[in-house]
Amino acid sequence: MTGTLVGPSSAADRAFCDTILPKVSRTFAICIRLLPSHIEHPVLVAYLLCRIADTIEDTPDIPPPEKDRLFEHFGRCLEAAGPDAELLSARFTDPVNDEQLLAREADAVLREFRRLPPPQQDAIRPWVQEMSSGMAEFVRRTEDGTHLASLATVEELDRYCYYVAGTVGHLLTRLFRLHDSSADPERYDRLDALATSFGLGLQLTNIIKDVADDRRRGWSFVPRQLCDAVGIEPEELQDESHRDEGRRVMRLLIEKAKGHLDDALRYSTTLPRRQYGIRLFCMSSLFFAVRTLHLAERDPRLLDPAHKVKITRGQVYRTLATARLIASSNLLVRAYFRHLAGAAWRRPLAEQAQLPPGSDRR
Repeated sequence: MTGTLVGPSSAADRAFCDTILPKVSRTFAICIRLLPSHIEHPVLVAYLLCRIADTIEDTPDIPPPEKDRLFEHFGRCLEAAGPDAELLSARFTDPVNDEQLLAREADAVLREFRRLPPPQQDAIRPWVQEMSSGMAEFVRRTEDGTHLASLATVEELDRYCYYVAGTVGHLLTRLFRLHDSSADPERYDRLDALATSFGLGLQLTNIIKDVADDRRRGWSFVPRQLCDAVGIEPEELQDESHRDEGRRVMRLLIEKAKGHLDDALRYSTTLPRRQYGIRLFCMSSLFFAVRTLHLAERDPRLLDPAHKVKITRGQVYRTLATARLIASSNLLVRAYFRHLAGAAWRRPLAEQAQLPPGSDRR
């Protein structure tokens, strides 16, 4: 079936989008409320489209060839006269979690997407399509059809993180620029140059904090190149007998994430001060990531299969409260970043863990 033209926003579709968001991401549901009202809904719709792509990638019982077809179909659904998402609805007829429920009801999100003004659709479409095609590329690299193989190199990790998060940085930058009536082109060119790194910083932090979860599910986003550099196999990363080597691998990733989060700080402080809500939205996500990375760096159980690295709810609300007070001041934002990061963030170069030759720290 071909996607039909839609009129004013359906209350049922919008209600579904608003209701499902906190079920698939509690943290993002908190952050998105910080945005100005005129941009909150398009960002919500864009985020849910990205989560639909995530669900295709993350569902373990879908064979890679079928995932490939679903990604291709989903990409076409985003076109102006694209098809409805009936393939997704059929695949997730009996959802086992909220993410699969979102995928089953993808048409509700797509209808909301088609109701957005054309410039907003144009700002969102290519990045979600690139995300989907990139995820499909990595899904094809599975070993046995149920999980991703270990990534081979740091460069491959960067490429994966670009597809799943760097694209989001560019998508948001396009929407921010679209809704800035007095946008300075040079400022937004600088933001666009930092957008990929911002996304990679958040994604690498997630990979670091979720390393035990991912391994428990049979996935590994830790490049084999880093394990080779310390003399272990990726399968040995969590072995107690290789505890020191595993921690060295994680320090390499942590140092890499720090470089990207430094860029995220530059991105956030480059946003115009008059765009207080947008700055607050970006800075809250950044501060959560810095808190999480700082916690992971100090956590002796980071690689424990039974342990989960997570900042507390109290830390979340304290971070939000502080961000509200300081978001308009670059001086205070940088000071709070340094406070959350801790002294170890800026170790002398000789003491820092070194990435393998030929890889980019950021």
